[in-house]
Amino acid sequence: MLHFQRSLFGSVLSVVLGSALVAASFNLFLIPHQLLSGGISGISMIIGYFTNWSISLLFLVFNLPLLIWGLLTIGRKFIILSVVSVILTTWFMQLIPTLSVSQDLIMSSVTGGVLIGIGTGLSMRAGGSTGGFDIIASIITRKRDFSLGTFLFAINGFVILALGYFKNNWDLALYSMLSMFITGKIIDTIHIRHLKVTVFIVTKKKDLLLKKMHRLHRGVTVIETEGAYTKQSQHMLMTVTTRYELNDLQSLVRQWDPQAFVNITETVGVMGLFRRTDK
Repeated sequence: MLHFQRSLFGSVLSVVLGSALVAASFNLFLIPHQLLSGGISGISMIIGYFTNWSISLLFLVFNLPLLIWGLLTIGRKFIILSVVSVILTTWFMQLIPTLSVSQDLIMSSVTGGVLIGIGTGLSMRAGGSTGGFDIIASIITRKRDFSLGTFLFAINGFVILALGYFKNNWDLALYSMLSMFITGKIIDTIHIRHLKVTVFIVTKKKDLLLKKMHRLHRGVTVIETEGAYTKQSQHMLMTVTTRYELNDLQSLVRQWDPQAFVNITETVGVMGLFRRTDK
């Protein structure tokens, strides 16, 4: 129970920090120069630039249908954290004044992209999202193996085109594209659930490790082996897991069989039965 409470506290803390970073990026780096973020926030900014309506309230309203879709498709924890993120981002945007920290468009777009990437990555690593297209991307990447940040950058393309067309200013569109590209790269650095690794564990404690690995909810293949020089019989446990869950597996092996030989390789793709959703 205590572990669960600590885990929940850590997740909420990550979402709060992520929301503050996203809101700061909007109000201090992007909006003062009429640059765009991606997805729903970008659409909210375009409408806000032309109508002078509150961008933070538009962001909240446009996220509501996507949050409902995510609740029906993904799960309760993801959406609860996403709702918290959207509400907090809206609140922080009301608190943080809209002012230009830098007059340089390149520095503003780069810094804004970095802050959004860190904020979004923290929220996603905690098990939630910052709303908008993140929800759509999370739904799709649970069924397919590809980069979340790259996918977000691709589907945000039409937002960039809309800015260039309606504002008749392609410089702003290109700077916004730079910001979104950096955001995608930062997200892929922090959010690593889609990356797969294959782990080979050569051990003399097969039964003990299998018992402990059961809680990881990953399939394990057992292969009988023999040392080429020692001629001693051992077992090799092969499993495929995510980079996100790899630390748990490594800690488990260190604790219960520190003498085990472990080989970890990157996995290009997985076919067949493989759990892609959270436990």
